[in-house]
Parts: sequence; C-alpha cells; structure tokens
Amino acid sequence: MTLTAVILLGTFHGINPAMGWLFAVARGLQERSRDLLLQSLPVIALGHLASVALVVAAVSATGSLVTATALAIGAGVVLVGFGLWHLLARRHFRWVGMRLSLPQLAAWSFLMSSVHGAGLMLLPVLTRMPASHHGHMMSGGMLVAGVHTLAMFLTATVVAVVVYEFLGVAVLRRAWFNLDRMWAFALVGAGVVTLVGAI
Repeated sequence: MTLTAVILLGTFHGINPAMGWLFAVARGLQERSRDLLLQSLPVIALGHLASVALVVAAVSATGSLVTATALAIGAGVVLVGFGLWHLLARRHFRWVGMRLSLPQLAAWSFLMSSVHGAGLMLLPVLTRMPASHHGHMMSGGMLVAGVHTLAMFLTATVVAVVVYEFLGVAVLRRAWFNLDRMWAFALVGAGVVTLVGAI
C-alpha cells in the first residue's frame, strides 16, 4: 500500500504542469526541438528528486531525536498549513524567461518542487518508516524518493511528448483544469489524515 501511494503521488506530480513538463514543452516548442524537450525532463526530475531528498534527510536526521508521533503531528500541521497557504496565496513563484541552461533548469525544478511541497506530500509515508537505525531510515527514505521521482519522470515524459506532438500548449488554455488548486486540497487532505492517524 505504501509503495502504491508513493507511485501514485509521483504520477500525480508528473501530471501536474507546475512540476515541470509544461516548462519542458514550452522550451521544446520555442526552439522547435523535440531533443531539447527530452533533454529538459531528466534535469527537471533531478531537481524534483533533490527537493524530495531534502525532506527525507530532514526526517532521517530528526528520527532519532523525536518520537514518531510528534513528527507525524508536526508533519500534519505543516501539510495543512502549507496547503491552506497555497489555496489562499494570490501569487505564485515564477522564473523570469524561458532560456535557461540545464543547471538553471535543475535549480528551477528544485525551487518549484519545494514551493509546491513535493517532499511534504511524502511525510505520511516517511514518518511511518522504522527509525531504529539512522542509516536504514535514510536509505529507505531515499529509495522512496527514487521510486516517487521515477514515477513522476515517466508520467511527465509521456504527458510532455503527447502535448508536444499532438496538442501544443494552446489547448491547455481551453481544456486543462486547475491542478494547482487540486494539489493544495490534496496537501490539506494528507495533513488531516496524518494528524488523525497520529492522534
């Protein structure tokens, strides 16, 4: 069940345009280059992985210092607060310009994933991992981050290629629903579930 949840969250991140595939498509269309699109996606996934890995490292570092219950309660509060902030915020982070180098693209992906709480979404899974040994928790957490990012990358690649080849960016203005708002509701929901499970 835990692995399924991790894969589903990765798939959801891959579908969400805010996590990078839309940026990759725009870069590919701008230069009329499918190769540029395909080069962008692994770099975006790398930035996403770095953001999630930062959360894993934080959970691993505190696992031996706080009880799982306290960490779960804290995680739930953070998730609910971040989700509500995301729902109520009028402004979202934007990067100026589309002509970025690959390292800049990785940094953009890291920032976007962090701003959107990509790693926070995995807190309910991470806080249920055994904390008996720091190294085991860290390696298990990194495995979770890797599986999650792989699911995100594969999904984003499929979506980006389909949009690039068949739809183009213009269709998104008419047909795409607000995944950003759905994402915020999902954060709040995950936080509530985490809090109920901890209490």
